[in-house]
Amino acid sequence: MTQTVQMFSIEVEKEQLIFSAAHFITFGENICESIHGHNYRVRCRIEGPLNEHGYVADFIAVRDHLRELVRCLDHHVLLALNHPTIKVDDSSPQEVVVTFAERRWVFPRGDCALLPIRNTTAELLAAFLTEKLAPTIREIADSACTLEIGVDENEGQWGTCRMSLGG
Repeated sequence: MTQTVQMFSIEVEKEQLIFSAAHFITFGENICESIHGHNYRVRCRIEGPLNEHGYVADFIAVRDHLRELVRCLDHHVLLALNHPTIKVDDSSPQEVVVTFAERRWVFPRGDCALLPIRNTTAELLAAFLTEKLAPTIREIADSACTLEIGVDENEGQWGTCRMSLGG
């Protein structure tokens, strides 16, 4: 006789998980779009069995931890530090200089979110947030199995990253 295991999930998508930011990405090797902005929306889904209290993870704790990550991106220029052709020089304490081919941008350092990703796509922003949130989810929901974060950059255009938590 096989045993049926029930899996549950919670989803958090709140107004506090919206951030406004500027970015630009490349398409292929030699096309770089103009700098522009979005009102990004973030959602989080956690799957796993119920804990002894009857829930997968505390909604409020998940929301609050994710909100802190989102706040670090809000009203910033999102810059990919690991891009192969966009070069980011953050050696000055006052400014960040960004170059691509013949183009050059200079931003006040405090207005930049320097991200360890290769392009500021919705998918890679979702991956960045997933990596940052995963250790916290392992602590507050130790039996959780998967963490999924979606980033919407344009009212219905979601990039999503799903990670196994080993729970």
